[in-house]
Amino acid sequence: MTSEGNENRIPAAVEMRGIVKMFGSFKANDGINLTVNKGEIHAILGENGAGKSTLMNILYGLYQPTKGEIFINGKKAHIDSPNKAIELGIGMVHQHFMLVQPFTVTENIILGLEPVKHGVRLDIASARRRVVEISKRYGLNVDPDAKIEDISVGMQQRVEILKVLYRGADILILDEPTSSLTPQEILELVEIMRNLTREGKSVILITHKLKEIKECADKCTIIRQGKYISTVNVSDVTEHDLASMMVGRNVEFTVDKAPIQPGETVLSVRDLHARDYRKVEVLRGLSIDVRRGEIVGIAGIDGNGQTELVEILTGLKKATHGSVTMNGQDAYNKSPRYLYELGISSIPADRQKHGLVLDFSVEDNLLLQNISNRPYSFLGTLNRRAIHAHATELIEKFDVRPRGCETHPAGSLSGGNQQKVIIAREVTNDKDLLIAVNPTRGLDVGAIEYVHRYIVDQRNKGKAVLLVSFELDEIMSLSDRIDVIFEGKIVYSAPGKETNERQLGLMMAGGGEHHVG
Repeated sequence: MTSEGNENRIPAAVEMRGIVKMFGSFKANDGINLTVNKGEIHAILGENGAGKSTLMNILYGLYQPTKGEIFINGKKAHIDSPNKAIELGIGMVHQHFMLVQPFTVTENIILGLEPVKHGVRLDIASARRRVVEISKRYGLNVDPDAKIEDISVGMQQRVEILKVLYRGADILILDEPTSSLTPQEILELVEIMRNLTREGKSVILITHKLKEIKECADKCTIIRQGKYISTVNVSDVTEHDLASMMVGRNVEFTVDKAPIQPGETVLSVRDLHARDYRKVEVLRGLSIDVRRGEIVGIAGIDGNGQTELVEILTGLKKATHGSVTMNGQDAYNKSPRYLYELGISSIPADRQKHGLVLDFSVEDNLLLQNISNRPYSFLGTLNRRAIHAHATELIEKFDVRPRGCETHPAGSLSGGNQQKVIIAREVTNDKDLLIAVNPTRGLDVGAIEYVHRYIVDQRNKGKAVLLVSFELDEIMSLSDRIDVIFEGKIVYSAPGKETNERQLGLMMAGGGEHHVG
């Protein structure tokens, strides 16, 4: 290309060259290159712990690179803080939202940038008008007066996007944006991202979901174990190509299961009723059975009572009416400890709120329910050697990264590796019933393959598994029986092999003839 051609070339929105990031002796990023053009959706794909979030935290100024250079719109930039990133037009929506629950949408968006009238009085009205204008422009459709605690997870994410747009972002980093969204919310988010790029914004999408990359991304940069692997045009590759580049081996997307051989009923729920925090009835006579050697999948759109059902079954919430038995024993409105001793283990929906004590070490989190048992404790004294050995074995077996993280706080791990810690603990607890809620949320395809194998292994060992997932593909591939929940009741039930995505989708939306059998 001629020098004149170089001069006329539009500079990339973001260019990161040779980025290295060390944490002590651990190299999280090892010479990574990334180029993101204006008006482009650029996916960053990698295994859990591959260094994706670290790279984006460097771009957003939360970390400083050990080596390497960053260019924004062709100009070298030293991004030493999020404030500097915002000044350069970079905004980041984190995987775990940073919103004040009792505040309204508008109050959250203007937090730290509160406009004033006449130099003294807070001007909420003008801020609200701007929020509405931005919301309409990009198709976000957010109610500016709603309180965060009253809106869905998908709507909260839109608020986070509005926050960065309100601050003038032209480059948006979305970290695992679909990990808690329903299928419909994911489609809406994809459309929002396209609206942003049509306006000349650049979107960097950190995700494990290959289907979403194929649906919306223009380019994809793959990193593995902290190293740059390749940047590809998404239209030129298949999901299998992306998966193989990400994990360095062939990945099987199908789950191999032996024919079902169910035994006696382990969990029986009858005519269960419950109210939410607003005193609105959300479970309206729900009944369900789970037998030994069986995976029962609950399919449904978020907000139809799944959360309340799981909270009742794990002792976090009280029902108002009905019955629950576990191995024939009364399990209705019992404490979490009692239900655990009765034979129930669970992979919770919110790993940080209900799954881990983030300030505790990984090795202590792996023994939360059993820390007082031998050989880990005797006469009130902890056996640190046994605790450490137990953790080392599970970290190796379940591929928790980084290796040697036994004494690290659980909160220092990536979201996907936090999930692996929970799964390692609950699967090895060896209880009669495993309740798995979105068990592969935030995991890469290699780890998903691994987790699915362990869930099926529990079923094959004669355990009962209740799977609650917003991933319809996951429900269909794992479940021996699929129950659809709608408005607090099971409205459809069928063997997994005797139904299809269209039928399930129809029932999830409240259509079709209800059939429970």
